[in-house]
Amino acid sequence: MARRRIEWADGDAALSRWAEGATDRTTVATAVRYALEELTARAPGNSVEVRVPPYGVAQCVAGPRHTRGTPPNVIETDAPTFLALVTGRSTWERARDAGSVAASGTRADLTDLLPLWSRFATGGA
Repeated sequence: MARRRIEWADGDAALSRWAEGATDRTTVATAVRYALEELTARAPGNSVEVRVPPYGVAQCVAGPRHTRGTPPNVIETDAPTFLALVTGRSTWERARDAGSVAASGTRADLTDLLPLWSRFATGGA
């Protein structure tokens, strides 16, 4: 299991501030990185790479591991979309249909893993 870099209290506080409308770089960066860590903890593995530039990247979901170059299953999105997905303010289908998520590969679908936290879902985008 990957080591946590962001303490629960700090990550939860950043998510709460974001849910209340904060968009400053520190809040968004902490919330995204904490959510990537949580996604990795809930779906450990190396078959899918989730990219949220410029804040972070994580490998998750059990399955075949890649060792070189671009992995076969890649998901990339911006921070607002990623945070909306992990908090239940948006759905995977809605984000894909809007073109807010780029996903390639047969395993690049987080539908069954999201949201990570539903308590933030109200008042969402």
